[in-house]
Amino acid sequence: MPTVSAHVALTLAQHIDAVFGVMGNGNAYFLDAIETQTDAVFTAVRHEQGAVVAADAHFRASGRIAAGTSTYGAGFTNTLTALAEAVQAHVPLVLVVGDEPTSGRRPWGVDQIALASAVGARTYTVGRADAAATTVIAIEHALTYRLPVVLAIPYDVAALDAGAVPEAPSPRLPAPLAPKGEFAEGMLDEIAAALRGAERPLLLAGRGAWLAGASRALGELAELTGALTASSALGRGVFPDTRYDLGVTGGFGADGAMELVRTADVAVVFGASLNQFTMRFGELFAPGTRVFQVDIAPAATHAHVGGFVRADARLVAEQLVERVGSTTTGPWRESVDVASARAYDAGDELAADGRLDPRSAARRIAELLPEDRVVVSDGGHFIGWANMYWPVAAPDRMMMIGTAFQSIGQGWPSVVGAALARRDSTIVLTSGDGGGLMAIADLESAVRAAAGRGMAVIWNDAAYGAEVNLYGLKGLAEGPMRIPEVDFAAFGAAVGAEGVVVRTLADLDRLATWAEEDAATRRFLLLDLRISGDVIAPYQQEIIRVNS
Repeated sequence: MPTVSAHVALTLAQHIDAVFGVMGNGNAYFLDAIETQTDAVFTAVRHEQGAVVAADAHFRASGRIAAGTSTYGAGFTNTLTALAEAVQAHVPLVLVVGDEPTSGRRPWGVDQIALASAVGARTYTVGRADAAATTVIAIEHALTYRLPVVLAIPYDVAALDAGAVPEAPSPRLPAPLAPKGEFAEGMLDEIAAALRGAERPLLLAGRGAWLAGASRALGELAELTGALTASSALGRGVFPDTRYDLGVTGGFGADGAMELVRTADVAVVFGASLNQFTMRFGELFAPGTRVFQVDIAPAATHAHVGGFVRADARLVAEQLVERVGSTTTGPWRESVDVASARAYDAGDELAADGRLDPRSAARRIAELLPEDRVVVSDGGHFIGWANMYWPVAAPDRMMMIGTAFQSIGQGWPSVVGAALARRDSTIVLTSGDGGGLMAIADLESAVRAAAGRGMAVIWNDAAYGAEVNLYGLKGLAEGPMRIPEVDFAAFGAAVGAEGVVVRTLADLDRLATWAEEDAATRRFLLLDLRISGDVIAPYQQEIIRVNS
């Protein structure tokens, strides 16, 4: 008869087709059932953190919920940083774990429910009679609240016979949040009137607008009102017409584009949280700009917002299209050179210290990357370069995993999840040497999962660059901030990748030939860029200024 673990696996596989993890005695029966009794694909990673990271990346790249799995105790505690990141980033996933037996905690056990709760994740524990139903409830919770959940299987229950797997209902998902009440109606009228009367309207959208499917409606609204558009870092590519798009706002934005944003007289923000980085620490909009926000959050998320509507971004954008009515396009669009405004500093080939200038390297890599790319980013000083210089077609093609929780070391397993989610795309990792070393156990996983469709760019400045910039400049001892220069190309070669040390722009020619080769026969490409730490990303300069 099917075991409790089989009930979990068979029910989970009705709604989730990708499982990532490390096998241990706490999840052995679950993984046996996944492998032998379901069509779900299990992909092994080498560190339990990678199980959650890969499931996180899978959702961001595809919009489809995935699962991670680990054993109990040390296996579970290894997942906590990645769980915290998924909570902060509002990414739904299910982490299936072993747990203490029903008879009580053992000497090496920990309070897993308390630990998960501490980072914001809820735990559902299955029993012999309710494993299938509890699994559905866990999936429903994850999708409803856009959060990771932990699904725990007690050790002494995992292998018990549980009878035939019962019919389990599909998860119930809430309908898109519609604007409600006279105050919402009045605010929608006010926003429509403001857009009709604006001389320099701006529409700003974030990841929430993409998740809501608002792209088409936002494109119509921008065309009707003659607005320039821009996005948060996580919403890059959400607007369908790039001709009037200023790109990313905040510290990743081009100076000319951000100057245009400050000239807007009306700005309407859809599905963007307006955090300190998007808002340039409060200086994104000029004091006279009327700022409206549309979000599913309970209230406005920044003090500069003068009018707020709590609702789904797509529904509001569609209603505003109706309320604005006929085209009100003004001369602003035609009077500015958007392409020039969003251009970035090209940099020099080499910095003053003789090492590669990351700006020129980023620009050259952008010229050579395949157009079908999906970019996954670890955290660290280097995150500015890909976000500034590597355009992507849509928000689900640029993922920053780790930045919500301000963590590093989640890059390599991100490749694993993105590669399974986007099997026809080229997966490109951008990582620093600090984060790359922290997650090095899953370099092998990335090479195995992405093979000839994957590549990595390691921004190797032999340091924890953000710390050098923030604290070295203050005179603190730099010894703990420095990393002896590591040969990542050799690391890659050791696990089957092709590693290339890049010291000049000419060394990037290998990327050009690699991009033209057949993905079925080429190897994972790892570019070890020996860059200068003296070139500070603009967003870091902004942080330095604020902290000073």
